[in-house]
Amino acid sequence: QVQLVESGGDLVQAGGSLRLSCAASGSIFSVYAMGWYRQAPGKQRELVATITSGGTTNYVDSVKGRFTISRDNVKNMVYLQMNSLQPEDTAVYYCNAEMRTPFSIRSIYWGQGTQVTVSS
Repeated sequence: QVQLVESGGDLVQAGGSLRLSCAASGSIFSVYAMGWYRQAPGKQRELVATITSGGTTNYVDSVKGRFTISRDNVKNMVYLQMNSLQPEDTAVYYCNAEMRTPFSIRSIYWGQGTQVTVSS
């Protein structure tokens, strides 16, 4: 069994900061790219940031300069540091990871999501 578990979501005022964490656990051989996505009410899920196993990062334009994605390859964890949060950042944040497991050479796994609410 392989799972991703997010934590760190909370209610915060505009201009504040949060740090999301996501831990991959179970029968894992390798973790390739990891990422964060978000889904606001009534909207489609969108990419926020990704990071390769080598540390190359990619961000959606709306979070560049405010959010930082990082990972710990030993612990199989990915983080999202979110600064200068705005009400439009309010969403459920999901982490995902492409992994090699006993069940698949390369498959995408998703966490259950963590709620981030930014009040104005």
